Amino acid sequence: MTAGRIAGSLALTVHGTRGAVDLVVPPDATAMDLAREYAAQLGLAHVPPLLTPLGESLTPDDVLSRRGLVSGDLLVVAEPVGARADRHRRALWRDALAAQADDPPGAVSSLVVALAAAAGVVAGWLAPRLGDARQDAVVWLLLLGAFTGLVPTGRLAPRRAVVAPFLAGAAAYAIAWDPAPERLPTIIGIGALAAAVTAAVARAFDRRAEEALRVWIVAGTLVFVVSCGAALLDLAPRVVWAVLLAAAVVGARVVPAQAIDVPDGYLVDLERLAVSAWSARAQPGRRGRTIVPVGAVADVAARGARIVQAAAAAVLVLCLLSAPLLLTSADLPIDRIGARLMVGLGGISLLFTARSYRHALPRGLLRAAGLWCLVCDLVALLPGLGGAQTVVVVCVAIAVALGVLAAAVATGRGWRSAWWSARAELAEALAMAGTLALLVVATGFFRALWESHFGV
Repeated sequence: MTAGRIAGSLALTVHGTRGAVDLVVPPDATAMDLAREYAAQLGLAHVPPLLTPLGESLTPDDVLSRRGLVSGDLLVVAEPVGARADRHRRALWRDALAAQADDPPGAVSSLVVALAAAAGVVAGWLAPRLGDARQDAVVWLLLLGAFTGLVPTGRLAPRRAVVAPFLAGAAAYAIAWDPAPERLPTIIGIGALAAAVTAAVARAFDRRAEEALRVWIVAGTLVFVVSCGAALLDLAPRVVWAVLLAAAVVGARVVPAQAIDVPDGYLVDLERLAVSAWSARAQPGRRGRTIVPVGAVADVAARGARIVQAAAAAVLVLCLLSAPLLLTSADLPIDRIGARLMVGLGGISLLFTARSYRHALPRGLLRAAGLWCLVCDLVALLPGLGGAQTVVVVCVAIAVALGVLAAAVATGRGWRSAWWSARAELAEALAMAGTLALLVVATGFFRALWESHFGV
């Protein structure tokens, strides 16, 4: 059997003064990945540069398949001509290796991005109340900021691209504003659609912020479909807010399972599947192995972390929007009880879900969303209570807070066990199930069935 592709991989031989090594690599492997594996198998202290069969130098980030290499090709280790050339070549590859590490975002630029997004949302919300001339000026400024965020040049272009959907959605909200309360879900849906379209355009221009923009597209489309679908079906606004709150609670639990996407080529052992004359001529003790590049593992983990962070931020935004609007739009007694219970259980579910997150930022965002739901529930509950009932509720809240603080301290001192973890999982499942079950009460569906059955 002649040498060829083995399950979509490349079978290459790397030859140097220390010996020749046969390696099987994925087609998207880089020259750095191949050189690193060669150095690891021969026990070299440095990663050597590589040359093509025609003597052309391979840069560290060159993808092998894009350089025209096919299975059976021979690569040569570049031998140093002199001490100066050796130092220069090694420095070049060392810098390229260091550049593969992820550069964490700066705190200052992240704060500026958050403030810009918040300022854009506030400006879009206040624009309809400023008069026609000032409203037009604010809308044009928001659109100018959104178009600026779409420009794919500069070191901070990915962060500008994340802010652009906020500005475009705020501008669309200001343009479509109508004072009628029943049209508010449709107006917010239009703003969400504008944000999703802007995110799609920004993603087409620059893929460096792909994860956050993808979450923008999914979340904006969801809000638009739910809000405009409710308008077409002539449903009450509380239906929209209840569905969005339920989607936020469920999404916080589902997203981590979908965030990690490992390519199939890194999950299959190609050596056990490949039987060829090429693999049979490998040197004894130096048999080639399927390479899983270290950079690829870091990329998968970093991509999953970015998706989880963006999804947690989307959950927080949905809770900030849907929880208070659901409580204010549920005006009938039965619907009001269902809305309060749904918001409370949704907040508890988010707090329990946050405990399973290991990244500090998404965990903090989910905790903020859960606390926001509980605060909104408490604010809606206190005006309807008498003086004595208010005192009882405040005392119970203080007691619960002290108990949670004591449990947190005890857990930090080592009171962790599978028993407590199982109880937390059970409580989270019950809270989420209660949130979804109360959806039919908070939306008024249960009341409509009751009235139609008993003719009330």
